[in-house]
Amino acid sequence: ATILLGLIGFWHRQFVIRRLGAAASATREFWRLIVVEFVIFGATMGLAVALSRSQPPVSQEPVGDPTPAEILTGEPLPPPPSFARYFTEWSLDPLWVVIAVGLSVAYIVGFINLRRRGDSWPIHRLICWLLGMIFLVYVTSGGARVYGEIQFSGHMIQHMLLIMVVPLPMVLGAPITMLMRGTKARTDGSRGVREWVLWLVHTPYMRFFANPIFASVNFAGSLVVFYYSGVMKYALEWHLGHELMIIHFLGAGYLFAQALIGIDPGVERPAYPLRLLMLLITMAFHAFFGISIMSSEVLIEGDWFGNIGADWGYSAIEDQQTGGGIAWGIGEFPTLFIAIMVAFQWSKSSDREAKRLDRREARTDDAELRAYNDMLANMAQRDANSSPRSR
Repeated sequence: ATILLGLIGFWHRQFVIRRLGAAASATREFWRLIVVEFVIFGATMGLAVALSRSQPPVSQEPVGDPTPAEILTGEPLPPPPSFARYFTEWSLDPLWVVIAVGLSVAYIVGFINLRRRGDSWPIHRLICWLLGMIFLVYVTSGGARVYGEIQFSGHMIQHMLLIMVVPLPMVLGAPITMLMRGTKARTDGSRGVREWVLWLVHTPYMRFFANPIFASVNFAGSLVVFYYSGVMKYALEWHLGHELMIIHFLGAGYLFAQALIGIDPGVERPAYPLRLLMLLITMAFHAFFGISIMSSEVLIEGDWFGNIGADWGYSAIEDQQTGGGIAWGIGEFPTLFIAIMVAFQWSKSSDREAKRLDRREARTDDAELRAYNDMLANMAQRDANSSPRSR
């Protein structure tokens, strides 16, 4: 109903705005806009209140003899994990499914609008963005989420994918650039999605969080804070905490990747050698984090993972140490990919700079080169003239 409210509101505003040109009917159209939207909003709120006071559509009878997993998570224990079951076990998170589908449709609409206008947009960026949305749905609804609720190693897989894998194709899709080119700027002084997103990108707060140094510290430090400060408890016990965890890790990974290989505006990216240095330092810290968990003998969130009741042939501390190995190993491939992308962009930047210099020399008839040669000739002449006097 909330989504329907937004769609009707959008259509109604578009319909009314087109009729506001006639000054005589402007007041009437304005009040009709207000009244109709209040009616729709009231109906939505009334439905929400009715649902909040009605009987839930599931049985309220207590589960007889619940398992430890059902007591902690509210769900029965899934079958023992395997490589195949990480792709066959699903527990849909409607919030992220709606977000991923909505952003995919919006990107496709922008791509079609650009093509219809005759503008070009690389097809690989569209593919990258859609891959990012597919990865996002899997991480938030697939096996990584199912086993992430009951196993430390599954939780670590979900985190590593969120912070290191999902953001990469999203960044390569250049969504802010697509938004700027695929939508029209408003000229009537109002703000639409384009204006609000560009305002957010250029605010001092977002520039601070997108700063490469802060992005690197946040990327590496978030894992340490999350796992060693007790914050993980709230992500396990509260659904809201779980959703906030997804938002934070996805945002941290996106800003870090944007600082290294992104092309969207709003980020002051360092020189390419410094980007490689940032990547090396961050990944070294990340490796030490994984090793610290692998060597730990103290169970993190033992009240949860130690009492889940899964007898699958290994203890909770062994599973945690496996999770440390996952934290160390799963980052190697994204790190290599980022390093290759930085080197590729560095090479392209050098080629563009060389072509720019060639064009400038062609326009000036090699004036800079001739001036340099004249300077060398003058220096050689001065040396030749001073040699006899010195003898």
